[in-house]
Amino acid sequence: MKPIRSLDDAVDRCQALGMRLSRQRRFILELLWQAQEHLSAREIYDRLNQQGKAIGHTSVYQNLEALSSQGIIECIERSDGRLYGNISDSHSHVNCLDTNQILDVHVELPKDLIQQIEQQTGVKITDYTINFYGYRQPKASDG
Repeated sequence: MKPIRSLDDAVDRCQALGMRLSRQRRFILELLWQAQEHLSAREIYDRLNQQGKAIGHTSVYQNLEALSSQGIIECIERSDGRLYGNISDSHSHVNCLDTNQILDVHVELPKDLIQQIEQQTGVKITDYTINFYGYRQPKASDG
């Protein structure tokens, strides 16, 4: 299946899956593509309502669940709740510890490293994601 790389791709996938593209569902997809960041359901609700797009809490949660369960948007489980993003194909994340942001990155590991992992584990690697952690700003204790 073709990866979702644009709002049009996301809309096309909804239609291909026979999902009704309600006004609320379109609002959520448009917001995620405009924001280009990972947002909580509450942030999505707040931003849509600030834009004058009246949508209820329940509608936001139901639509996020439907879109993420079909692989149209990304859902990241964190200890403080779920975050939603617009990239649904395989990719890695940089977790910024001082801003609490999650940045999407596409990383390709060297083939010899993948082969080394396969030899150590006996598992044929078909896909992977990597989580990186770090600070955007130097910490005060670093001098």
